[in-house]
Amino acid sequence: MLATHAAAAAIRPLTDREFRLFQELVHRESGIYLSDAKRALLVGRLSRRLRELGVTTFEGYYDLVVNGPDAGERVRMINYICTHETHFFREPRQFELLEQTILPQWRAEADAGSRPRRVRVWSAACSSGEEPYSLAMSLLAHLPASWELEVVATDLSTNVLDRARAAVWPLEKASEIPAEYCRRFMLRGKGVHAGKMKAGPEIRALVRFQQLNLNESSYALPAGFDLVFCRNVLIYFDGPSKAAVIDRLIRHLAPTGFLFLGHAESLNGMTTPMRSVMPTVYRFADK
Repeated sequence: MLATHAAAAAIRPLTDREFRLFQELVHRESGIYLSDAKRALLVGRLSRRLRELGVTTFEGYYDLVVNGPDAGERVRMINYICTHETHFFREPRQFELLEQTILPQWRAEADAGSRPRRVRVWSAACSSGEEPYSLAMSLLAHLPASWELEVVATDLSTNVLDRARAAVWPLEKASEIPAEYCRRFMLRGKGVHAGKMKAGPEIRALVRFQQLNLNESSYALPAGFDLVFCRNVLIYFDGPSKAAVIDRLIRHLAPTGFLFLGHAESLNGMTTPMRSVMPTVYRFADK
């Protein structure tokens, strides 16, 4: 215990200059803007890594990230800083729109021969997987088995993508999932896995995970997604970065597709070809 306190005390306080260096680096790498109010968050998230490496200054760690021999340290740094809070079926009104309006409409159109029996979904910033698996459950519960379904889930953080692929959560998170979905799609752990639940094979088969940085100038994904969910991540971007991300997301949306944003996000004040369907949900204005 004394050794831990000594190691913590050996880390020198973050200077204004060091904070600006990390502020610029994180923005450049991820699009995330760390305001001055996030200074304590930066210190809290990175101090553990400094102690692991035996580095005593934030400038020393910055130099290691930028110029060090391990290119993976830059990814680890972003992993430490990113926030990954999420829930199953987060923002229920959006799922109500999806299940009660959008999917029935697409099913009717397919029966009339005016659209293919296929739905492709992109869950951007998918975190630990609750969102893409929620979407997979909704699709399977409301569309016939003959439909072709795909959910592509991406995130900047390699750590959370590993957790999402494992698809294991504490059993108490079952309370976030409708009971009928839980019974059909989730497996309850037994023995050494008691107290946990795992996504069942039916929904796991639908979801594909991929590392992707929303701040990149282009995305290694095909276009034509029917649904794009990018929720509760744009609040961390500054204005120009947010506008650029929205523009790239729209390029990957099918002409009849829908864009879903987080509860504190909107396209207000931005010039886009989209119109609001309901707060935080958008589609192309000519549809």
